[in-house]
Amino acid sequence: MRMQDKTAIVTGGGSGFGAGIARAFAAEGATVMVADINAAAAEAIAAEVGGIAQRVDVADGGSVRAMAEAAMDAWGRIDVLVNNAGITHLPTPMEDVAEDEFDRVLAVNAKSVYLTAREIVPKMKAAGRGAILNVASTAGLSPRPRLNWYNASKGWMITATKAMAVELAPAGVRVNALAPVAGETPLLASFLGEDTPEMRAKFLSTIPIGRFSTPEDMGEAALYLCSDAASMITGVILQVDGGRCI
Repeated sequence: MRMQDKTAIVTGGGSGFGAGIARAFAAEGATVMVADINAAAAEAIAAEVGGIAQRVDVADGGSVRAMAEAAMDAWGRIDVLVNNAGITHLPTPMEDVAEDEFDRVLAVNAKSVYLTAREIVPKMKAAGRGAILNVASTAGLSPRPRLNWYNASKGWMITATKAMAVELAPAGVRVNALAPVAGETPLLASFLGEDTPEMRAKFLSTIPIGRFSTPEDMGEAALYLCSDAASMITGVILQVDGGRCI
């Protein structure tokens, strides 16, 4: 019960890696807010894990504020925040990505971390403790061609994680990140361009362990970094990638 009596918000918790993290947290004793832009998906996972569902658009300041207020109303504190919600653009030459698509990728993958920090960091500082986990990507460490602006957004998140960790450590707040390789999530087809056996085989050939990341892999890694077992760990980017970045 590594998360016994802890409260946790997981954005993008209605599917994929976020759902895996929400399930893992709940199984280890946490009370979880499953926050997702898809309200029905959030409600389904929240019902499964005995948590709270919250519809949120992580790129919208008012929506993020409402999420934080709902958590405080329910619990009186926020122990753990997982910034998992993310999107990508389709594999495209960098100069051909539409401006509105670029704006949306940066808003969801980067601005969201600022917005959740603006609302939740003051509450963690006041409590003198907290753990923030950002879900980055191997794309931010070892970029793939034709995903340029997605790569850049995840590189931003990695730098933000380290900067947040340095600033917040004296306040008792730890900040780490996970860098998964692509997994069996709703974004997989977007990363591949087309989800075919041939494209999967090509992608898997770049992963030494020979398989995609799973929601369960991410849940276990998140459990460690957000639990008290990792109380001396902050500013770390943990690769959950089967050796992809070696």
